[in-house]
Amino acid sequence: MYSRHVWTEKPNEAAEADRQTASLAAMAVILLLLVAGLFLVHELRSKASIEDCLMSGRRSCDRLVGGQS
Repeated sequence: MYSRHVWTEKPNEAAEADRQTASLAAMAVILLLLVAGLFLVHELRSKASIEDCLMSGRRSCDRLVGGQS
């Protein structure tokens, strides 16, 4: 009798490995951008608090420079 056979293409192992490598590289780039963004936000907040202190006319803004906000 005739049996129906469905042909499925198996993904090439090299292509699959390349896809995984590209995914990991993309994840690393996203993580690096996230860390850089968080660092930038922290630094900008610190600088803004010092600037606010100086713009209000205070003279004792030294404690903000040390990072004790």
